[in-house]
Amino acid sequence: MEEIIKIPTERIGVLIGPEGQTKAKIMRLTKTKIEVDSHEGDVIISGEGEDFFKGRDIVKAIGRGFSPERAFTLLKENYLLYIINIPEMVGNNTSKLTAKKGRVIGREGKAREEIEKRTNSLISVYGKTISIISGTNDLEQAINAVTMLLEGAKHETMENFLNNREKSRFEL
Repeated sequence: MEEIIKIPTERIGVLIGPEGQTKAKIMRLTKTKIEVDSHEGDVIISGEGEDFFKGRDIVKAIGRGFSPERAFTLLKENYLLYIINIPEMVGNNTSKLTAKKGRVIGREGKAREEIEKRTNSLISVYGKTISIISGTNDLEQAINAVTMLLEGAKHETMENFLNNREKSRFEL
């Protein structure tokens, strides 16, 4: 299998890493081959099976603002990357886009931290996307919490939603 992934050119250095170490680590751990066009932001990844998909998602995660260390969480069993394209939900109005990203981040990063903590997820707000790395058991709740904020729900409403989720997990 082979896929071309477009990532922002300012993220190429992060993907390659010091002396090529990050790129080499991705290739080693996922048994993939990665070629990078630094000028265009094109990353060609090739490999087989589940390793290919893990490597592809790590590259995408780094391109969407995650540090390599956080992106490597995708190597764990049953962890997935989910990318929300904000303009698909709110349109291309720049001020609206900025406001919605700010709602997900929250004052001093508190909203994002709360969602991460309560859903055992990692969240990156970068460009016109919000990306989530999470285990399969928690991904839907993280997506729901982020979506609620993008759709205009109060932070308190989102927190109550997560509180109810926690209660239902422990009830028989």
